[in-house]
Amino acid sequence: MRQVIIIGSGPAGYTAAIYAARANLNPLVIASSVEAGGELMNTTEVENFPGFPEGIMGPDLMAKMQEQAERFGAEVVYDDVTELSVDGRVKTVTLGSGKTHEADAVVFATGSAPRKIGIDGEQRLSGRGVSYCATCDGFFFREKVIAVVGGGDSAMEEATFLTKFASKVYVIHRRDELRASKIMQERAIKNEKIEFIWNAEVADILGDDAVSGLVLRDTVDGSTRELPLDGVFVAIGNDPRTHLVHEKLELTPEGTVWVDGRSSRTSVPGIFAAGDVIDPTYRQAVTAAGSGTVAALDVEHYLAALGEAGEPAVDAAEIDGLPEASIA
Repeated sequence: MRQVIIIGSGPAGYTAAIYAARANLNPLVIASSVEAGGELMNTTEVENFPGFPEGIMGPDLMAKMQEQAERFGAEVVYDDVTELSVDGRVKTVTLGSGKTHEADAVVFATGSAPRKIGIDGEQRLSGRGVSYCATCDGFFFREKVIAVVGGGDSAMEEATFLTKFASKVYVIHRRDELRASKIMQERAIKNEKIEFIWNAEVADILGDDAVSGLVLRDTVDGSTRELPLDGVFVAIGNDPRTHLVHEKLELTPEGTVWVDGRSSRTSVPGIFAAGDVIDPTYRQAVTAAGSGTVAALDVEHYLAALGEAGEPAVDAAEIDGLPEASIA
């Protein structure tokens, strides 16, 4: 049986693994079979993670985090969790391979998934011109006309990156101003290949076997028009990956996992959560990493509070009062 299992391998999961491994908790990290490394595996240059003044590619950053966790003794398994049993003191994690693992504590750091527009053409043409990852699929749109749907930092990053391949990139936003940070806005606005379409939403995606255009609806007057193009990248946000814990852990109105104040403690003792799965607001790599640190320290305190009989020596709500774990 493990002391702690970490579900997820983004900045939160790997940071929790680094701290837990340094505390000699021998963590097992379930990294996923197809999405190991989290959303940063789908990004280009990361310029705002401390310690990299020249920037670093998202996949390189995650590789370094994994290497650091493994250096201190974390074990990484590339499989998917199909069931999480939270009842009782011992928690059970079942993998897609059929193998099960037991642990005294679990850190739930599954991150978030790209949000869908929710129209028929989107699902029908997914992978046939509809994409959610510019770094994954941008190469296939060389000298093509494409669109990015969204108005935040992710949309601006996707649009700017796609100009390396596409002949023209439309940015479609349902309002008349962007939500993106100033620096990301400026880069996109100054790019000659990018054209903004304001106050518009995608009503339909056209095409039989591949995307041939969009039907845009004006959010002011309700009128529609068609926009011919070859592909569309959806960047309208993300939803927390909470399907494993529905009706098992308390969720917030935003759909994230509820945690007690600034801690990582969930509604079930022994289950901790970190990263984007608890954060509907900031959703940055560095805040996820900090959240992973909190989770690992909370786990260390929780395990220290377990009595010889295998029951918590103190109430979970009192664990905050225990001595701080060393972070040196």
